[in-house]
Amino acid sequence: MKTSLKTALFLIVFGLMVVSSISVKAQCAQCAAQVETNTKNGGNAAKGLNKGIMFLLGAPYLAVAAVGLIWYKKYRRKNVDMNMRDEKLHLN
Repeated sequence: MKTSLKTALFLIVFGLMVVSSISVKAQCAQCAAQVETNTKNGGNAAKGLNKGIMFLLGAPYLAVAAVGLIWYKKYRRKNVDMNMRDEKLHLN
């Protein structure tokens, strides 16, 4: 019951975030003016800027994936079969 309530709440909040999204301008004024001027003159600086932003966006995901892979390799369980005899060992 609690799990379904948490799931429903998560879906409602996620749906509200998707529906209420607005576009934002996250460039500095100088960068925006330079790209706008370049685009009006027939240049393709906007494409390069967008590719650079996408490249920088992927870096944190690659870092998290690398840490996750290292963690998985280091701490995963290994199915080791210990073929030990049932009889007691006599050390005398």
